[in-house]
Amino acid sequence: MSDLFSPINVGAISAKNRIVMAPLTRDRAIRDGRIPGPHSAAYYRQRASAGFIISEGTQIRPDGQGYLDTPGIHSKAQIEAWKKTTGAVHEAGGKILAQIWHVGRVSHTSLIRTAPVAPSAIRANTQTFTEAGMEPVSEPRALSLDEIKQVIEDYGTAARNAREAGFDGVEIHGANGYLVDQFLRDGANKRTDIYGGPIENRVRFMAEVVDSVSAAIGADRTGIRLSPVTPASDLQDSDPQPLFDLAVSELAKRNIAFLHMVEGATGGARDFVPGFDFQKLRKLFGGVYIANNGYDRQMALDAVARGAADMIAFGKLYISNPDLAERLKANAPLTEPDKTTFYGGGAEGYIDYPALEGVA
Repeated sequence: MSDLFSPINVGAISAKNRIVMAPLTRDRAIRDGRIPGPHSAAYYRQRASAGFIISEGTQIRPDGQGYLDTPGIHSKAQIEAWKKTTGAVHEAGGKILAQIWHVGRVSHTSLIRTAPVAPSAIRANTQTFTEAGMEPVSEPRALSLDEIKQVIEDYGTAARNAREAGFDGVEIHGANGYLVDQFLRDGANKRTDIYGGPIENRVRFMAEVVDSVSAAIGADRTGIRLSPVTPASDLQDSDPQPLFDLAVSELAKRNIAFLHMVEGATGGARDFVPGFDFQKLRKLFGGVYIANNGYDRQMALDAVARGAADMIAFGKLYISNPDLAERLKANAPLTEPDKTTFYGGGAEGYIDYPALEGVA
């Protein structure tokens, strides 16, 4: 039987345990250039005992940004800056993957100096974080077919950039109402061409993004995060089970390294859509399945032991417990995070949480 603390091979990536640090937006990038902030290397290094780390969402191009002070992976300066972080994690014996994203319609003109892009010109009923604070997102415009082709190519370029920056692989952000998710779900996708309408068409963009990234860096270093039922960023689908059955079946054909699944509403109820069958998706995929959303230690132990998941991703607990993997193994007390320091700021609430030996 597998154990939460046993090693596992995830495609080309060897993980020393089955605990994943989930991607966490912290809004601490340097605004000029959208490069990782001065404490990024220390922050990720402190958490290197995870099986592997998935970085904060990192935009693939300038119009992919949706929140103030998030980093990119589309310029030479960004690549060079990320090398300090990936080097620090590797020096500490860890592995780190870049989560590459394009937020699509979940953006604001003040951040990207143009209208956000999306599958369809449907404004999301949500807000985003700008220099003025929380503001409603801007009206998006629909991507043309030629523009879609370019975005897909840009995902592949971002993956190559991530490898050049020293990341061990990438996770495509296909969850939480951002661009890939917008193409998948009919709440945002009203297209009538080959990327819209029937589920076979709505899955196409995701599949082509995966193909682009896999061609750039290898399927064995490519993963994807999905959230089939979360209402995050004002997104929904009229019939999610057949849609995601098909989406995951397409992923299974491509032999990617892992599927990272948000089970339920992101940060909320695991049974948000009663009866939705995540274990069916796990079986359809057939490869390494990373489960995410509201797991505690016992839930994680049980899920891996019974084969319901291969790895478990933890988010908020990694903010305040840099040595979470060791604490879970020792069944040691966990520190609660300070929510007021989640987004923006400097070292406070970022690199000043003590490791286990500093806990009374």
